[in-house]
Amino acid sequence: MSGQIRVLLVEDHRLMFEGLSSLLAEYPDINVIGVATTVADSVAKASLLKPDLILMDYRLPDGDGAQASERIRTAQPETAILFLSADPSESAMMRAVEAGAAGFVSKAASAEVLVNSIRKAAAGEFLLEAATMARLLEQKRRSQNAATEKAHLISEMTGREREVLRLMARGMDNFEIADELGIGYGTVRGHVRGVLEKLGSHSRLQAVAEARRAGLLDG
Repeated sequence: MSGQIRVLLVEDHRLMFEGLSSLLAEYPDINVIGVATTVADSVAKASLLKPDLILMDYRLPDGDGAQASERIRTAQPETAILFLSADPSESAMMRAVEAGAAGFVSKAASAEVLVNSIRKAAAGEFLLEAATMARLLEQKRRSQNAATEKAHLISEMTGREREVLRLMARGMDNFEIADELGIGYGTVRGHVRGVLEKLGSHSRLQAVAEARRAGLLDG
């Protein structure tokens, strides 16, 4: 790339985008051509202004930066997107990468780190280190495995067993569950045995812990 790097800021906090604009104005090779404050605004301004690089916040009033990035890069795949966010979590980084981001910079980073990252991303470089990328991919693999396991466990359990499991998680004993569901004590015992077998557990407490770990009690 030759000449100035034309940058669109996507940031909904006025003090932040004014500070960034002032900071970047000190570098002759960087030109801030506009500011967007929402996902919708960023998509519209990216289409209108055709920036070389978008400096993207992760948290936005009407969604997140990953959603904005996906929409922008579908229309403008040549536009580089660099996330600048106060949320450095690995889940946020993974979403950014999946949306086509070139990198992820913390808002706590120095001006030098930020400017160098802008220059590298605008030049087509991918900024995440191999070790970080490997960690993100491992996290994604674990998440996918957990989702698969949850779906399998749910498919193995009957609707009544899932009801009994939820009541077990509330601390109810078999008599209380029988009364709550209007079924016999012996029937409840059978459902509890089924729950323990399908969760590979030896006790009610272990079964509830396993169910929580697999996300069966969410929602």
